[in-house]
Amino acid sequence: MRLSSGGLIDRDAPVTFRFEGRDYTGLAGDTLASALMANGVGVLARSFKYHRPRGVFSAGSEEPNALVTIGRGAAAEPNVRATMQEIHTGLEAFGQNAWPSVAFDVMEINDLAADFLGAGFYYKTFMWPKKAWEKLYEPLIRRAAGLGALSGAHDPDPNEKAFAHCDLLVIGAGPSGLMAAWTAAQAGADVILCDEDARPGGRLLAEVEQIDGAPALAWVARMVAALRAMDNVRLMTRTTVTGVYDGGTFGALERVSRHAPRAPLAPVDCFWRIQARRTILAAGAIERPIALTNNDRPGVMLAGALRAYVNRYAVAPGRAVTVFGNNDDAHRTARDLLAAGVHVAALVDARPEAVTDLPVPFHAGAVVSAVFGHTKVEAVAIREASGREHKLQCDCLALSGGWNPSIHLTCHLNGRPVWDETLAAFLAQPGAVPGLFPAGAAAGVFSTADCLASGAEQACVALRDLGLKAPDPSLPEAEQRGYSITPLWQVPGRGRKPGRAWLDLQNDVTVKDVRGAATENFRSVEHMKRYTTQGMAPDQGKTSNIGALAVLADATGRDLPQTGTTTYRPPFVPVPIAAMGAGGRGTGFAPQRFTTSHDASVTMNAPMIEAGLWYRPGYFPRAGEVTWRQACDREVLMVRNHVGICDVSTLGKIDIQGRDAARFLDFVYTNRFSTLKQGRVRYGLMLREDGHVMDDGTTARLGPDHYVMTTTTAAAGQVMLHLEFAAQVLRPDWDVHLASVTEQWAQFAVAGPQSRALLQDLLGMDLSPAAFPFMACGAVEVGGVGGRLFRISFSGELAYEIAVPARYGESLFRQLVARAEALDGGAYGMEALNILRLEKGLLTHAELHGRTTAFDLGLQRMMSQAKPFIGQAAASRPGLIDGEREQLVGLRPVGTVKQMTAGAFLFEEDAAPQRQNAQGYITSAGFSPTLQSTLALGFLANGPDRHGETLRMVDHLRGVVALCEVCDPVFLDPEGDRARG
Repeated sequence: MRLSSGGLIDRDAPVTFRFEGRDYTGLAGDTLASALMANGVGVLARSFKYHRPRGVFSAGSEEPNALVTIGRGAAAEPNVRATMQEIHTGLEAFGQNAWPSVAFDVMEINDLAADFLGAGFYYKTFMWPKKAWEKLYEPLIRRAAGLGALSGAHDPDPNEKAFAHCDLLVIGAGPSGLMAAWTAAQAGADVILCDEDARPGGRLLAEVEQIDGAPALAWVARMVAALRAMDNVRLMTRTTVTGVYDGGTFGALERVSRHAPRAPLAPVDCFWRIQARRTILAAGAIERPIALTNNDRPGVMLAGALRAYVNRYAVAPGRAVTVFGNNDDAHRTARDLLAAGVHVAALVDARPEAVTDLPVPFHAGAVVSAVFGHTKVEAVAIREASGREHKLQCDCLALSGGWNPSIHLTCHLNGRPVWDETLAAFLAQPGAVPGLFPAGAAAGVFSTADCLASGAEQACVALRDLGLKAPDPSLPEAEQRGYSITPLWQVPGRGRKPGRAWLDLQNDVTVKDVRGAATENFRSVEHMKRYTTQGMAPDQGKTSNIGALAVLADATGRDLPQTGTTTYRPPFVPVPIAAMGAGGRGTGFAPQRFTTSHDASVTMNAPMIEAGLWYRPGYFPRAGEVTWRQACDREVLMVRNHVGICDVSTLGKIDIQGRDAARFLDFVYTNRFSTLKQGRVRYGLMLREDGHVMDDGTTARLGPDHYVMTTTTAAAGQVMLHLEFAAQVLRPDWDVHLASVTEQWAQFAVAGPQSRALLQDLLGMDLSPAAFPFMACGAVEVGGVGGRLFRISFSGELAYEIAVPARYGESLFRQLVARAEALDGGAYGMEALNILRLEKGLLTHAELHGRTTAFDLGLQRMMSQAKPFIGQAAASRPGLIDGEREQLVGLRPVGTVKQMTAGAFLFEEDAAPQRQNAQGYITSAGFSPTLQSTLALGFLANGPDRHGETLRMVDHLRGVVALCEVCDPVFLDPEGDRARG
């Protein structure tokens, strides 16, 4: 089907590729769709629900039919539009949603049951028995319907993400976009010009036109060369702007290497975040079809797409073509077909007043009412103005129902399009996206001359907005033609069974489905959309939405403006998740963070536990210990009776300096820090703006205006963001500077009765209570290396934390462990750390889970009344200090069952274990070898007043039921003598 001349393909560069296991040859410049068309392949896919044969329908990203899978195995990518996939050596493509092949699909049997599988059939048919839906009905439906399938394996191909900034973003490189970019670039603006096609030119690539008395493509070539030569212009082909977001931010998908054999490490796609001060939308328009009986058969195409295949790819979609339309564009298609030597079987124009001078059979005021054939068009039925019908043999039908300006991006910020009666199309709502100006066909301007003028005019508007002097652009001479259209959305069938007229080709939605939805009172366009699935396919109904809205409007007695449109949402075209999350695979998604003691811990056979992104040792097993509990119990008792070493470097560490650092801490903490003396540490509580607890931790004052804050491991990033917001937005006038130094310092807890002796020997300094009291801090020197020492405890024992620059962390850890072992101590891990803090009732993010307040935690006295702080007003709301709230308590088992589990719910002893009877829940639980009992922390309604009460703990998930006694959350040494000793 390749034409002997013409086109933009390279006839001297043949390309071999495979489709459905067979070898084919195309030419450089072909898409997969045009190459298969040239080889006479008509069936490329099967429809979603009925598995009807489908061929190429369009020539761009709006393609609803020709979806294929590219590649094999883990690298296979489904649902690629054959109209956008350029062929290259080694390309291998497969049909999808078919078995054994798209040419012969056994599942086409679904089409025989179409009368029973209409819109919403699953809502009505598969409701009983209820349990059968998940186990029987849904799996059957999913196997019978669908698109392509992922391999299930990890995608091996790399992707990239990138960021760009510009004065003016031009979306679309057709005549309007090129003229806009050129005009803005001449004024000195930084311009980014994006186009989803492989080459600039837009619709001029598919048309036979002249600009300035020469072929339009020559003008395109000159403009592109001039733009590429300018330093202030970036021309991005194969790049689709996919979404509009707040503040002039745009998402764009660049197909980096899909058009060529994959080079090692070459990214497949790049997802761009573009920040533009102003934007011109020159995305063109999308042709719409006319619904008629069997208009989904292979060989039925959009008239503009047919011109693209003839003029750009030198391929004839058929040997005898019938052209049917309701506007002048149908005549243009017939003209170009004749010029290329393709036989035009008939030109059918629904407008009674239409005339033509083309030497083809012409039918004015007539319609094509039906298509005949199965895997290809064999004939069409023409209904004359008189009502008489006759059959005409042909193998291709070109449809033109008019053009819809491509305004999807203008709706991404919730703008609603405006109906234009003259164009019979929706236009962008003025100002729908701040700083975005539609131009050319996207603004409802369809002639080439008007598109050039529109692009230059909108560029001048944008330049003036930017404060740049707009030039007086010289416009080239180009075709000036009007646009005349008489709306026609569907051709009614005749007879008792007129056949189905298709709207959404990708989701198998017919006119009957939409009318049926209206009959069942799904009159809202959004309800109709979900009931019929119209416009819910990956193409978002680009070729079908307006036709479906017109059918719904007719069925409900409304006009199109009253009916409204569905909501266009990003992305404009499907975007691989791998591209949006480029770099976020494996450790790129969750980077592994190792402490300086990691290798030493692994050498000691410690199993590592993921704590956020950090890897921390769970416990340090010794000879003869076969379970984690044995090691954990030993480590707990070791700390209680001797000394233990724990790497706590993962705690967030934030350096805070500046003249206003003290009052800044007063502002972000509930309690006062401006009174903290130099060389001392204080515990602090931090709230969110809604009054709930964000985090707790300690802050040390190292100098007059120098503090170091510690946060929990879990909230380190969150707290840093919170502090930055407070400093930059809430208190920008204060002199305060923040820096995260978590990874700059290795920090180790030395805990236990012999911790003082160990550190005095190591540091050679007096650490007596008088010289270095509880909650003291100061500079120390370890083997000539400067460090910091804090007397704080997360175990309830006499304890210190010593910090040194990270490069010395491993060495210090090994020395501390060796000295501890000489004192019958050693290293302890996360499991023991959790039990130690549980015995003392100390909090972690199991309790600070985002829904608790200072009142819930029994820390309301820490909320100062003498100063303002973040969250103060919200925290004082009556609902957050109500005595009936769930408040922190301790729990001990008192029945036969001694097990208690985190996540279990608490009930009164004689109450049924049902949601409405729940009194509270458990957040932390574990066995205490010190007290020889399971202990738990939890939240109980009016908890502090219920000490001594017996409750029933129920864990439905694990099947554990136990009786427990409510008690104080501090189980060990409530007076704190051990830590202060």
